[in-house]
Amino acid sequence: MNVVVFDLETTGLSPERDAIVEIGALRVVDGRVVESERFETLVRPQNAAGEVVPIPWRAQQVHGISDAMVQDAPELGQVLPEFLDFVGRSAVAAHNIGFDSSFMRAAARRCGLVWAPPAEYCTVQLSRRAFPRERAHNLDVLAQRLGLSFAPGGRHRSLGDVQVTAEAFVRLMERLSVLG
Repeated sequence: MNVVVFDLETTGLSPERDAIVEIGALRVVDGRVVESERFETLVRPQNAAGEVVPIPWRAQQVHGISDAMVQDAPELGQVLPEFLDFVGRSAVAAHNIGFDSSFMRAAARRCGLVWAPPAEYCTVQLSRRAFPRERAHNLDVLAQRLGLSFAPGGRHRSLGDVQVTAEAFVRLMERLSVLG
């Protein structure tokens, strides 16, 4: 199975009003995270009209990405075709995939592209199936439950979250196949 696990950092929670500021992804091939097959970039945020927009203070508090950090970053129109090429015809996975995929669909539409992976896996949903008696399934709790840890400074940055999500995806798929 070839899956691209990805994560986005954004300026807010609305795929129609807010913008992507970072994309991170890793490929999982045959149940193994391939660290050398990665995609990682900051993105200069723009609104639907294509105007550069500042990163709100609240968003900066979550992911730590500042306006200065994205000042010289490529715009989404440059980055998105490269990311779609990286994904290719692979299935995708993310923690709370509904959020990340909604941003990808909106961004692709604005750029005249299409976000249509053949399958989407959500590690939140997989966690709920693997651990049905547990109440919490956020990424921090799931990582702890599976004995995974974030690299220093990696939490709420795309690649740091993706590294943990990819390992969690592999372990959850193994656990669920054993459980039937």
